[in-house]
Amino acid sequence: QVQLVESGGGLVQAGGSLRLSCAASGRTFSRSNIGWLRQAPVKAREFVAAISSFGNTYYADSVKGRFTISRDSRKDTVYLQMSSLKPEDTAVYYCAAQGPGVGNVRTVSDYNYWGQGTQVTVSS
Repeated sequence: QVQLVESGGGLVQAGGSLRLSCAASGRTFSRSNIGWLRQAPVKAREFVAAISSFGNTYYADSVKGRFTISRDSRKDTVYLQMSSLKPEDTAVYYCAAQGPGVGNVRTVSDYNYWGQGTQVTVSS
């Protein structure tokens, strides 16, 4: 079992930056792949970024070069640093976990545990 709590969302102007945090608890966190996924109004939930238990990182093409995912194992926390934000980045951002070897980090349905989400709004 993994419990996840996101924080750090808010309102920012286009071109600005935000850092999201995902605080995790549970014995399997260190062996879990952690992803950030987002859902905009009337759109399907989509993959944004992920970091494996080994520290490998993955990004959607739409955020590559602008977002950076990292994890602090001492704090059981995963971060998503978002820069050069665009209005199209507006969404509810979710932190999610999947067990090692469970599935594809880019596949939304392969995540087993989810946080409650945090709203990110980018104004133009």
